[in-house]
Amino acid sequence: MIPGGGQPNMQQLLQQAQKMQQDLAAAQEALAQAEVEGQSGGGLVKATVTGSGELRALVIDPKAVDPADTETLADLVVAAVQAANENAQALQQEKLGPLAQGLGGGSGIPGLPF
Repeated sequence: MIPGGGQPNMQQLLQQAQKMQQDLAAAQEALAQAEVEGQSGGGLVKATVTGSGELRALVIDPKAVDPADTETLADLVVAAVQAANENAQALQQEKLGPLAQGLGGGSGIPGLPF
């Protein structure tokens, strides 16, 4: 119920929506710049991704390289990238979750991963 029985202030609602949209865009830009790391094999393989999930770097310790067993190295690379992406998703939840809730819960908002 609106105090005084009047109509909602549409200008105020539009300003709030515009502010939320600006905050969301700023958070998405910050995510694109942020970097998180994931590792596997006790640190033998480290992957760095942006907060939006773009792979930026991959570091492989020479001890992980066995020419006779490239399958294990491939598994370590996949595991490190997956760990980095999980960390990126956690960062997305941390940065975008509160904003999405302000926009109605996040479901159905294009571009949000949750």
